[in-house]
Amino acid sequence: MHEDDFYILTINPGSMSTKVGYYHNEECLLEEEVMHKPEELSALADLDEEYSYRQKLILKILAERGMDLSRLDAVVGRGGFMKPVKGGTYLVDEQMLADIRKSPYRHPCNLGAPLAWQISKELSIPAYIVDPVVVDEICDLARISGTPDIVRQSFFHALNIRAVAHIAAEKLIQKYSDLNMIVCHLGGGISITAHEKGRVIDVNNALLGMGPFTPRRVGALPTYDLIRYVLSSGLDEDALFNKFIKESGLYAYLGTDSGLEIKKMIEKGDKKARFIFEAMAYQIAKEIGAMATTLRGRVHLIVFSGGLSRSDILMYWVGERVSWIAPCIFIPGQKELDAMAAGALKVLIGYEKAKRYTPREEWSVELAVKRMK
Repeated sequence: MHEDDFYILTINPGSMSTKVGYYHNEECLLEEEVMHKPEELSALADLDEEYSYRQKLILKILAERGMDLSRLDAVVGRGGFMKPVKGGTYLVDEQMLADIRKSPYRHPCNLGAPLAWQISKELSIPAYIVDPVVVDEICDLARISGTPDIVRQSFFHALNIRAVAHIAAEKLIQKYSDLNMIVCHLGGGISITAHEKGRVIDVNNALLGMGPFTPRRVGALPTYDLIRYVLSSGLDEDALFNKFIKESGLYAYLGTDSGLEIKKMIEKGDKKARFIFEAMAYQIAKEIGAMATTLRGRVHLIVFSGGLSRSDILMYWVGERVSWIAPCIFIPGQKELDAMAAGALKVLIGYEKAKRYTPREEWSVELAVKRMK
């Protein structure tokens, strides 16, 4: 084997899908996506059952496609909800797995590192994650919530967003570190991020934070009405979490979370479908406008990615409200598998060194004030 001849397996467990990639250096030899029906996943009792379900599925896909696991040099999983870290490629270790397991956030991305770890252990090769959802580079001002009891956190689709940000910069023949941009991931979750010269200084918290509603997530809610609802609903924490992250958004209003199906509904004259879909566009545009203020209006471009960026009508509605801020670039779909493979390859060839999982010091107002010049 040539010293620069590497094979990499990438694993991306998403809310409604499992994606697998088998790479020879930068060349993707296999990309497979399996869509899951909501009832299939909801029938699984916990993440342990879901882990077993997805592991069997991944191994079955690789076996059926004739992919040779013995040739692999590394396995990369999507990074989950551990403690905050800076962007980059991280070696999966037991401390990382323990912190992911203790996370209060029940999301399929938490399965990425364990799945990669298990396969890598059996093959005696390293397991990595790249730009996990907890990448935290936001400015101190963005962390203030309005009450000292709650600190705003950085949860977003860091892997895809950072990948398409670099692609967009290359399209302009410029360095990512020289640009200010707003990058939007429009998928099952929606992340809208402000990038200032290579650093993500603000995010909307794409899990259950601020920002627009999504195909299944609720987005920002009026505080008073939310408190009243929670107190009167009789739902426990798990039920509330499921309601707000899996049973809200487009699905709650229209009975579907499919952009293609909603487009067909609109084309058939369904006024409610048009109204709700346009409301989503309205909220996306409003959040982009907010991010423009964090960059003081100095925005070089706005980048759209994720599955919903393929929707012509949604992008038209968003574009007519935000195109005055900066030129819009569309990079549809997701680049997450490519980004994971690229991150691992940089480590394997020695271009970068894998980072060790070392959670940063817990943020506080006092720490921020101490750092002020």
